[in-house]
Amino acid sequence: MTVLNSWLRLPKQMLAGSNGKGLVGPVLIILILSMMILPLPPFLLDLLFTFNIALSIMVLLVSMYTMKALDFAAFPAVLLFTTLLRLSLNVASTRVVLMEGHTGPDAAGKVIEAFGHFLVGGNFAVGVMVFIILVVINFMVITKGAGRIAEVGARFTLDAMPGKQMAIDADLNAGLIGEDVARKRRAEVAQEADFYGSMDGASKFVRGDAVAGLLILVINIIGGLIVGVAQHDMGFSEAATTYTLLAIGDGLVAQIPALVISTAAGVIVSRVTTDEDVGGQLTGQLFANPQVLFLTAGVIGMMGLIPGMPNLAFLIIAGGLIWFGRRVMQRKASGADLVAAAPSSAPATVEAQEASWDDVTLVDPLGLEVGYRLISLVDSAQNGELLGRIKSIRKKFAQDIGFLVPVVHIRDNLEIKPNAYVVKLKGVQIGQGEATPGQWMAINPGQVSATLPGTPTKDPAFGLPAIWIEASLREQAQIYGYTVVDASTVVATHLNHLIHTHAAELLGRQEVQQLLDRIGKESPMLIEGLVPKALSLTSVQKVLQNLLDEGVSIRDMRTILDVLAENAPAVTDTTELTSLIRLALGRAIVQQIFPGNEELQVISLDGSLDRILLQALSNSNGLEPGLADNLLREAQVAMARQAQLGLTPVLVVQHPLRVLLARFLRRSLPQLKVLSHAEIPDTRTIKVTSTIGSKA
Repeated sequence: MTVLNSWLRLPKQMLAGSNGKGLVGPVLIILILSMMILPLPPFLLDLLFTFNIALSIMVLLVSMYTMKALDFAAFPAVLLFTTLLRLSLNVASTRVVLMEGHTGPDAAGKVIEAFGHFLVGGNFAVGVMVFIILVVINFMVITKGAGRIAEVGARFTLDAMPGKQMAIDADLNAGLIGEDVARKRRAEVAQEADFYGSMDGASKFVRGDAVAGLLILVINIIGGLIVGVAQHDMGFSEAATTYTLLAIGDGLVAQIPALVISTAAGVIVSRVTTDEDVGGQLTGQLFANPQVLFLTAGVIGMMGLIPGMPNLAFLIIAGGLIWFGRRVMQRKASGADLVAAAPSSAPATVEAQEASWDDVTLVDPLGLEVGYRLISLVDSAQNGELLGRIKSIRKKFAQDIGFLVPVVHIRDNLEIKPNAYVVKLKGVQIGQGEATPGQWMAINPGQVSATLPGTPTKDPAFGLPAIWIEASLREQAQIYGYTVVDASTVVATHLNHLIHTHAAELLGRQEVQQLLDRIGKESPMLIEGLVPKALSLTSVQKVLQNLLDEGVSIRDMRTILDVLAENAPAVTDTTELTSLIRLALGRAIVQQIFPGNEELQVISLDGSLDRILLQALSNSNGLEPGLADNLLREAQVAMARQAQLGLTPVLVVQHPLRVLLARFLRRSLPQLKVLSHAEIPDTRTIKVTSTIGSKA
């Protein structure tokens, strides 16, 4: 009776709020599994078989009342539970049939007896034929058709996803819908794809149930003959009649609800992922419509009035459904009264609202747009690794460069290629590339021993030749000398390179003020009297941007502020202040380019070219076109020579020339670092490996 009490308390638990809803699924599983293990009395079997029939009718009616497939998102869970319930009842009834079948046709309860005698007239041959026909209809027609519909629906839904997403973005860009509505519609598109994609597997439940029912019928008949003849000394004819009718009644009472559920599967296609758990979906959707409960109660009540049927079991279930339906209706009526009593302040027609400042959309400082095939890289629900890599990039940048770049806003863009991505700075594109999820990029550093099959491409960050290869070729590519990285690393490396390249533009007034505020908490004397008395915040920002443009870290803010505080009263030009700061940071600048105490193998200027440049600087005439062309050409040759030697391209010049040459060469040769002799510590040794100007 413990199991019976649990079933009778189930409707009360379903009405007990969210906590009760969450318990429905686990409680049902426990009860179903317990029926497979614990012996059940015949009366309890009658109730459970009746409940199974009622539940199948409810599922069919709910599927008919839904306006669209997503309105019954709990259907796959219902399908699983009803299938397990039928199989558990088959196991329980088989135990009773084989153990008590010799006592009479009602050994396994009145329901099995009624289905075995009333529906087939007590003729076991007719019962076998009817059962086989039901199995064929269920297995070959309804279930197979529902599975095929789900398969085609899933394929068409996935193919239509890009078009639906583009339509949503078009409506959003046109101002027809808001961001919240667009987000909701995107979620519905994703849910619809999940819904149809899971139907093909969900339909296997009913198909497997039909096969299991056929096998259980054969087992019951053969097992009953063996038990009746061998253990209870029954005649073969008597045992065949008794156990065959019991087996047929057991099979029919399970296959008829299975047939109804299969019909519902042809209407409602499958389950999608929602914000509720399975218990919440069951109670919120299956038992939410009182009309369904009343119609089901009417059908069960009329079946209970048929002569020969177990009236008590059917009437108990019908009465319970009526009571439960009235409770649901009363709850809905009370909610409707509250809504009706509330004053209506909304006008009958909604007019278009006036434009406001809320309609102004600010440009993101740093953005990443991805094609729809790259969404998996940035979706945390799909274990996208790119989100974590971007967080690591911002953290590492802050530790190395000295300030925190703005948050990278990521969004999908259906107007670009499916595998493409675009990096934007203040709404303007600064980089783009393509990545292939599931494949690896094999980058050729220049010394590989063999070629690989794949899609040729270029490393988007540095332009090196590369190949997109399958994951199975990863180890082979590494053996050949390739640098192998996954799609997330490709995008993250490119983004990191662009952030470092445009670091000066990412340093805004807000970031500068945050830097000063932090230094002011730890060393307030550095800030007092400097900003805004000696220098404006804009001037400090310009100096820091100059340093970042030249690839100099601003982590040592104390030294930077010390130099500014010392020289700001006499020097106002930000370029001169930048040069003075570079002198103070010389050891750190050199250490960044040449780690350790190794010899500095650098490029230098020829003496004659050095004098010509100093004269041009003193006359403020700038560089003549011919001289500029020769200087640029020889600088390129010197860089190539340094690259052949495996050396970092660094040009060392006299301090007055450093700013002029750094600005001139930065645009065409951004990899070439320009240092002055004054910035190099006396403890470091310099060796000139290349000279510019001997042919100028």
